[in-house]
Amino acid sequence: MAPRQPIRFGLTPVFLTNDLLLLEQLQAYLEKATGHPVQLVTRRSYQEITSLLLAGQIDLAWICGFPYAVHRDALDLVAVPVWKGQPLYRSYLICGAEREVTGFEQLAGDTHAYSDPDSNSGYLVTRALITESGHRPDSFFAHSFFTYGHRNVVRAVSTGLAQSGSVDGYVWDVLSETEPALTRGTRIVRQSELLGFPPVAALKEKADSPELIAARRALLDMAQDEDGRAVLAMLRLDGFQAAEPALFDRIAAKVALVGRLG
Repeated sequence: MAPRQPIRFGLTPVFLTNDLLLLEQLQAYLEKATGHPVQLVTRRSYQEITSLLLAGQIDLAWICGFPYAVHRDALDLVAVPVWKGQPLYRSYLICGAEREVTGFEQLAGDTHAYSDPDSNSGYLVTRALITESGHRPDSFFAHSFFTYGHRNVVRAVSTGLAQSGSVDGYVWDVLSETEPALTRGTRIVRQSELLGFPPVAALKEKADSPELIAARRALLDMAQDEDGRAVLAMLRLDGFQAAEPALFDRIAAKVALVGRLG
């Protein structure tokens, strides 16, 4: 019998991907659940992982709603994480804990930390908010930079390297449990509306391949497996579920807004 094809699973640089124990347990669970060898592929930026996915050099990837919305004609939703009972999360605007800020417009002129230029919560949501409020995204902040990681945004604001930042609300909430000393130096200025949680996606042309069918089932069944539940506990997730592209319509509208006016 020919050996089974490996499943190449791309991971964007979210804060938990630098946890080696988590990566080992995720790989072990996926190999057990799929019966395939699994290669976890990590890169520094969202763009690198998305490019590998679109080029067919990886089979599926845990990406962000922003690149999914941009490329959803080419991408199939494999599964979407469920957090606090919903496949949804928010973007947070944060500032230093000691600042007396009551609204996001008071952040004008800040040095601002973004997560990644292809991040919904760590970039797009803030750009859309500024645009909707009649300001120019490129001039609202005096200076901005990318940290390439949501944990790094929190660290930048907490240490004063940035005065404010755009961060994934799921990440900030989990960090407040796991690394409270880090989030203690920040506070939330504004929470966005609920948006589609960063999904696992694959090329539509590969959606019916044995590797993708096995990977989809492994993710959807994760909460029913003891080893899967251990991985989910580390991620602070309830599980994964199937979803329709419409879950990301609000993000797609922000993409269109910023592209048109931003």
